[in-house]
Amino acid sequence: MTDSKRQHSSTEKKKKKFRSDGTPIWAKRYIDGPGIWVSCVKGKERQAVAECYDLFDSVASELWPIDTQVENVDSDSEDEDEDLPIETQIANEVNALKKPKQEPRFGELQLQLHDDLLNQCHSVNPQVNCQTNTTCVVFISCRPPVDPIQLVVKLVKDVQATGVVRSRCIHRLVPVSAQCGANLPEIQGLCRKVLDPFFSQHPGRKFSYKIELRVRNHSVISRPEFIQYIAQCVPEGHSVELTNPELFILVEVFKSVCGMSIVQDYYDLQKFNMSEIANSKNGGDIKTERRAFGA
Repeated sequence: MTDSKRQHSSTEKKKKKFRSDGTPIWAKRYIDGPGIWVSCVKGKERQAVAECYDLFDSVASELWPIDTQVENVDSDSEDEDEDLPIETQIANEVNALKKPKQEPRFGELQLQLHDDLLNQCHSVNPQVNCQTNTTCVVFISCRPPVDPIQLVVKLVKDVQATGVVRSRCIHRLVPVSAQCGANLPEIQGLCRKVLDPFFSQHPGRKFSYKIELRVRNHSVISRPEFIQYIAQCVPEGHSVELTNPELFILVEVFKSVCGMSIVQDYYDLQKFNMSEIANSKNGGDIKTERRAFGA
């Protein structure tokens, strides 16, 4: 290879790639898409993942019921196949296997883990979410039609109404509608993706808002810089209110990933902390409710 070709190849590798919205792709992200950040008991991350799957799937089944008509048709066809020749039954079974299976509501989290830990996770369950290599934190990704905000609000309001925490390990839930790399150019695109659609649904209405920022394992961009930059992306006319805002712009920064969502009643719902909500409902006695969960 000549020097000119090597130089051209080196230049191509250094070129930035851009997304369709014009924001640069700085690096590969291993935590992506809409989902829910979960704070849990230290050392109980695996149990928290299992509880999240059961709990989230139970609530999602109420909000987005699965169409059982197809399942009933399949069962009826199986009964009819019993009267057919064996060759036809085998052919029908092969065709049934070729049909696309329904994807799980909560997808697998792809993380940059050591190979032995990643293989261990897959050997337990090919759809289980692995830990984030950080104590007390897991992430559950959500697939359509699941909306992480609706799911979390429904879940915490159920706890507020009953005082029952259907979990032993889960503490706080933070839904994110979308995520990007934790750098300012990509955050600008994230703001357009999350903020613009919400405010466009309420033309002419002026909201008071607060940016609720949580940063973990990230030291590249300071908190004031995060908040100031995101505030500049909020459309004009809306005012900052730190005490009792109408809207909360949740920003969750974890390592090199930044997630964002817009919620209401965040303080009234104890910042989506199920333990705090149950404490408030039961006058501080949450252990009784948790024993009831394991009963």
